Amino acid sequence: MRRRTFLGTVGSGSALGLAGCLTRDGEGDENGGNGGDGGSEGDGTLTVVTYESMIDTEDSAGPWLKEAFEDEFDAELEWEQLPDGGINHYIQRADRDAGIDADVYLGLNVDDLVRVDDQLEDGALFRELDRDRLERADRVRDEFALGDPHGRTLTYDMGYISLVYDENEVAEPASLEDLTEPEYENTLLAQNAQKADSGQAFLLWTIDAFGEDGYLDYWQRLEDNGVRVLDGWTESYSGAYMEGERPMVVSYSTDQVYTNRFDYDFSRHQVAFPNEQGYANPEGMAIFEDAGDVDLAYDFFDFVLSSEAQAEIATRNVQFPAVADEHVDLDEEFDEYAHRPSEMVSFDYDGLRGNLDGWVEDWAREFAGQ
Repeated sequence: MRRRTFLGTVGSGSALGLAGCLTRDGEGDENGGNGGDGGSEGDGTLTVVTYESMIDTEDSAGPWLKEAFEDEFDAELEWEQLPDGGINHYIQRADRDAGIDADVYLGLNVDDLVRVDDQLEDGALFRELDRDRLERADRVRDEFALGDPHGRTLTYDMGYISLVYDENEVAEPASLEDLTEPEYENTLLAQNAQKADSGQAFLLWTIDAFGEDGYLDYWQRLEDNGVRVLDGWTESYSGAYMEGERPMVVSYSTDQVYTNRFDYDFSRHQVAFPNEQGYANPEGMAIFEDAGDVDLAYDFFDFVLSSEAQAEIATRNVQFPAVADEHVDLDEEFDEYAHRPSEMVSFDYDGLRGNLDGWVEDWAREFAGQ
């Protein structure tokens, strides 16, 4: 997962208590044995792999989750930062039968699952979830599911890719096609689809809009109009956009939550949904096939979907909760400044399978690093 980092020190933004009491659903022993489901006996420690911004500061979601989970269970939660290479690191280890010393992956996208199944066998690397062992799985919105045909994931939050622009310099673009017009020459910052989730999501949005046979022509028009492609979200937003180098950037529809939190100028942080759309980027969690404590992993999943944890993840990770509204209570400021598009655009698992790598590689040959 390659995504945003905080722009500054962030407070909790909520006065929430710890998660309600949970009980183990599995049949393992009190030390976390897996009840004969194929895993080894656990030692009361859960190792969770996740991306940097989940755990990089004390105000990130990770430290709160660790403290609250450990207070609720007789267990220890250890965070492990996602290595360079992301999901490919674990694909390569599985391909070599090298073993994986982690229990849970927090931060999966649909494209990660596609790459797993394209490079390993279908349904590989992660366990199919037994939803009967999850008290809160049904809280997740159906439209936020990752669509994994092998049932390995649960969504824990949702983001929408949008445009953020400075209304003092440019007008709101009504469509993606508008971005190729002279009015928007040398205005847009985007991210590398090979290196940033936001960049890949924006690329997929253009493929949805212009088709497999038309998206490269569209990107040629963007390039002719001066689009600038930087490696990641941090370089394009925290760097070039915040430094005033360009008046528009591919980003997230929750960015005004940051704007309000840090008292930035709202006129420079307007959210645009071209074609009244935003590209959906759900994030999921899965249990590694060789997890040492499967029961504890299921406990963690239910905990993450609790009302308190969902509110804290949304506030601290600045993404939408995965669960339906009745299962989470967000503060009024989050609801006011976190914007949802009228239409959610996305490619599902079947749409990406066998296509994703080719689309990205074809794009990168022509436009990466422009």
